[in-house]
Amino acid sequence: MSFRYLGFAKTVLIALVLATAPLFAINIILNQYAERRAVTEMEAMGGVAVHRAEEAISTTVSLLQRLDRDDVQTCNASDRVIYEKQIVAHGMIDAIGLADALGRRMCIIPDRDLAGKIILPPIRDDGPLVGIGMLERSYLGARAAVISWDLKNETRLFAEVTPAVIAMDPGPEYLRSYRRAELRLGDNLLWYSVGGYNSESSDPSDLLSVEVASELYPLVATVTAPVSAAGQVVQDLKVVAVAACAGIAILFVAIGVWLSWRPEREADDEFIAAIRNGEFIPYYQPVMDIESGRLRGCEILMRWRRPNGMIVSPGQFMAYAENNGHIFDMTRHMMRVSSEEIGELYGENPDLKLSINLFAGHFLDREIISDIKSIFEKSAISFQQIVVEVTERHPLEDMELARKIIAELQALGVRVALDDVGTGHGGMAYLQKLGVDIIKIDKMFIDTIGSDDNSTTIVDSMVELADNLGMGIIAEGVELEEQIDRLLELGVTAAQGYIFAAPMPADEFIEFAERSEEEARERARIAAEAAAAERAANEAAMANAAA
Repeated sequence: MSFRYLGFAKTVLIALVLATAPLFAINIILNQYAERRAVTEMEAMGGVAVHRAEEAISTTVSLLQRLDRDDVQTCNASDRVIYEKQIVAHGMIDAIGLADALGRRMCIIPDRDLAGKIILPPIRDDGPLVGIGMLERSYLGARAAVISWDLKNETRLFAEVTPAVIAMDPGPEYLRSYRRAELRLGDNLLWYSVGGYNSESSDPSDLLSVEVASELYPLVATVTAPVSAAGQVVQDLKVVAVAACAGIAILFVAIGVWLSWRPEREADDEFIAAIRNGEFIPYYQPVMDIESGRLRGCEILMRWRRPNGMIVSPGQFMAYAENNGHIFDMTRHMMRVSSEEIGELYGENPDLKLSINLFAGHFLDREIISDIKSIFEKSAISFQQIVVEVTERHPLEDMELARKIIAELQALGVRVALDDVGTGHGGMAYLQKLGVDIIKIDKMFIDTIGSDDNSTTIVDSMVELADNLGMGIIAEGVELEEQIDRLLELGVTAAQGYIFAAPMPADEFIEFAERSEEEARERARIAAEAAAAERAANEAAMANAAA
């Protein structure tokens, strides 16, 4: 596939991602809203069950206490009449009666076959005054409850609460069809359950579950529902969102197609013409020895000089050049022009280094080796003066092949630097596998080296690592004297940045190199004279002392 078609495919893919990303976000937001709303509804459902149970228990206990207080505590005819009146007055109570110490019914109104059945636990000396239990009788998932009051004479008043008090089905329809609600008393005694949903074999992450406990009695309501049930409340909104995002997707893809084909027709033609016309030119940024002040070399930085004289920085075109495959021709052009422009300077100063930036695509085949050989083999710039910089910002697709290419370059005498260390994909893996000779500390660490302990620690670690691995180290983006002082303290002696010089055309760089060398020689002369004067003074002092 050609780079232009690859660019087209990437553009359409990006357009689709941009269009569908809001749909994913909307779905997440709607799902979270639906779950929050469902939990709130389920808490309300549990609260209703607990409240009705509390009300039933409190009302029944109050009735039994009042009967005890009024001495209505027997099974005689007059007490039976009172029991019957209370049943009529309290619709939630089905029956009232007396039970013995073993929990057997002694009498019950309305009259029923007692059959000696035990409905309450035996009386204990330390037992509570109020007892609550369940009967077998049920209605719509709710069991009849029996509530007792200890009369302290080996008997208990009891009342049977109708299941209809608890047999309710609150909550919205979208939850009632899927949820299971349970009300339990004391030690897991089931009073009420509704709903056929079984959560035992379900994944807990697919469930919504709430518990509502009574503050008055040992009652706990549990409501469980699948997460999918909650989604129904926002189903219509999701349909609207899908429709809206589909329209946006069509619009974005259309824009993406137009933008991706436009460069092929217009911008790409302009770019190719710029390469052919030599509009991409090298600028040179000096690399300095911050101990001696001497020039160590330079890094080639690409600029686009338009026909109107305007200079375009690489940030505005480099990504396009890499994505569309133009970077290969542009890199070859930079190497050819630099060998012509500063070849004589480098021929006269064999210690100077020339750094050339490569990108990940250069390490997918051996063509870069052939390019360097063909351009510099007969140039005044030797292979030993060349440094190729591998950036850490973009991942190398084939590490093994990249290592072989680097080894071949090193066999020629070319040195390899790892650029932007600490900011990208490679990290220690690049240092271990690629066998680089130099590491370059990114500007982001240099900016805060004097004020941020973390940056200082990182730079210190890089210096130690470089020393241990026998690598050179260069600091990028140096702009302040304090940074130079701190770098020297840490053991870094090579740096580049605007404090020394901005990237400049060849003629200015040559002047800078000559001026730097003259200044370095002058500093050396002054230092030598100062040293000689100091020696003479010391010798004179010694002679005087001897006399």
